Amino acid sequence: MPRRRILVTGGAGFLGSHLCDKLLTLGHEVVCADNFFTAQRQNVEHLLNNPRFELFRHDVVQPMTIEVDDIYHLACPASPVHYQRNPVRTIRTAVHGTLNLLDMAREVGARMMIASTSEVYGDPHEHPQREEYWGNVNPIGPRACYDEGKRCAESLTVSYAMQYGTRTRIARIFNTYGPRMHQDDGRVVSNFVLQALRNEPITIYGKGDQTRSFCFVSDLIEGFVRLLNTEEDPGPVNLGNPSERTIKQLAEMIIELTGSKSELVFKPLPVDDPTRRCPDIGKAKRLLDWEPRVSIEEGLQHTIDYFRATEPAT
Repeated sequence: MPRRRILVTGGAGFLGSHLCDKLLTLGHEVVCADNFFTAQRQNVEHLLNNPRFELFRHDVVQPMTIEVDDIYHLACPASPVHYQRNPVRTIRTAVHGTLNLLDMAREVGARMMIASTSEVYGDPHEHPQREEYWGNVNPIGPRACYDEGKRCAESLTVSYAMQYGTRTRIARIFNTYGPRMHQDDGRVVSNFVLQALRNEPITIYGKGDQTRSFCFVSDLIEGFVRLLNTEEDPGPVNLGNPSERTIKQLAEMIIELTGSKSELVFKPLPVDDPTRRCPDIGKAKRLLDWEPRVSIEEGLQHTIDYFRATEPAT
């Protein structure tokens, strides 16, 4: 693959930093842009001496123009704790930020992939979720700033492709986990692992019978690269692990892997929290020759090892 100059927005975040690693390994030049609203500089510190890596602070709500060949647009708070902290800012990032990047892609002739989300399906009536499903989203609920922001971002992306011929791709990301997750992002894997390592009660919302499917970060990043490099626009593509399990099963697995003395405690389910979430990845298998390779046991062990190394001693 010839060397390309690639912009990664949100490049110092959990997913973005792993994507920067992957692209550099493939021999490309990487420009990492992040406003550090939720990102951590330590995620990319190991890359700062690489001559093919550039890091600069920028909020995608503000327009920019950089001569690049490809754009991976990952910039947006992605956990409920972060995106509900400032819902107006979340909507602006999802909508204005995507609009600015699409304008830039159009101007410089770059290919662009946007990181969308399984949240566009809301609390789904279809299971597992196919890309053709339109979703069941509450447009005025507490999660709407993110859900509807991403749905609008998808609409903008498709409109630029149709009206201007911009080369675009849409990745619908399902639950992803792994090293460099933010400790305070409120996501279930990081919450459970940290509580288990501290021997604290593990907090489960609802009865714990709601399901999720967890994809290890390296598998997802491979899907990103394959998606952007497809010859034809496949439309939205689900990227996630179709292996479904309940939240209670996940908690019990983490307790076993950590050797924790934690016990389970149950609290009321948040408003509009989906009861089932699992991707149909037939499209990704067929068009990208992609499917997850890392088992949940292996991926959780890598994640536990990361948090054990970074968690302050008590």
